[in-house]
Amino acid sequence: MRKVSCPYCYHKVDGHRLWYQCAGRGSPGKKQCEAEKDADRARETGFSEGVRPSFGIQTRSPFWPARATCPRCGGETGIRVCPRCHTPVSANFGATRSPLIAMVGAKGTGKTVYLNVLARELLHGLRRRFDADVRLSGTGQRAAVTEKLAIDNVFADLRLMAHTATALNGRRPPAVFEWRREQPRIAGIRRGYRTTFLSFYDTAGEDLTSQDQTHDLVYLGAADALILLLDPFMIPRAHSLLRLPQEAVRSEESTVDVVNRVTEKLRASHGIRSRRRIKIPVAVVFAKIDAYFDVLGADHPLVRPAPANGAYDEAAGQATHEQVRALLYDWGADDIDAHLRYNYAKFRYFAVSSLGAPPDYATGDVDRGGVRPFRVDEPLLWLLSGFKVVPSRGRP
Repeated sequence: MRKVSCPYCYHKVDGHRLWYQCAGRGSPGKKQCEAEKDADRARETGFSEGVRPSFGIQTRSPFWPARATCPRCGGETGIRVCPRCHTPVSANFGATRSPLIAMVGAKGTGKTVYLNVLARELLHGLRRRFDADVRLSGTGQRAAVTEKLAIDNVFADLRLMAHTATALNGRRPPAVFEWRREQPRIAGIRRGYRTTFLSFYDTAGEDLTSQDQTHDLVYLGAADALILLLDPFMIPRAHSLLRLPQEAVRSEESTVDVVNRVTEKLRASHGIRSRRRIKIPVAVVFAKIDAYFDVLGADHPLVRPAPANGAYDEAAGQATHEQVRALLYDWGADDIDAHLRYNYAKFRYFAVSSLGAPPDYATGDVDRGGVRPFRVDEPLLWLLSGFKVVPSRGRP
């Protein structure tokens, strides 16, 4: 039995025993099924539009057939759905383990912009760089990925995006990507193709303002990996190095308090006792590093672009980790590093810029030079290399 996380409801399901959804074809003597509200799907995902019924089948085979007959109308269907939330999934889903990567951060850290820029990188730059087939999957078509994710808008309109609304009962549609790539050959033998599904969920910063709200985000409990986006503007000494307008600082909350609430949720949802560290890998991403380019100087390693080839550069990534850690100590924010070291078995620091230059925070306008993403793909590539989805090289 292969357990995989549904990218829409986050429950663990048997990838070999997915359910089916009626195609509405009917059969001789039976009327075709009509679309109606699915109570399970509404409860698990918040989707309340009319859909045709879903069903499982009885079989002794460890693998369910590609097609099945609807018990209501007798029509044949090949539409596969999650057995818990009944959301349609790709025909490739369930064949291999697919990591569910959570993305969280405090209010004002720029998660929505980061997610949009990262999505564009997936569909364009990373797809070409790793010779992969990358596309939006299932209900996340390009025209309407989620209520808030509109890929290319920040590039075309050169405007910052609206702030993400608080989740309703801990649910918001995720952006799901399907990454398909040929597996490397061993001894010249072709190993076929591997399909990985990446599910990104854009939490509102307000969802992390108290422990109670954090516990409502069941998404964190299902995460196989975490991208934790932090705002250096919320670190007092880092803030004091810049002349920032009032609109640039969205929260004065302690960064380590935000990180601690995420830690508490992960411990509770994964059943991790206090004497042990959390094992899921965490990419700790400091956003808006472009604001510090002049402060750091042109020769600083964090100002230079990362190596770009067909693999994640482990040595360069480790160097970045140490450079960001040094900044935290310079900024008097070593409490963040101490919390992470004592609570997480595997974490890595990153410094990124979604836009490449500071925007006009008062008007929401992006720099006239346009969007120039800086190192936004590194956190994802580090996590994917750990899951063997992309290769890595240069281990120290």
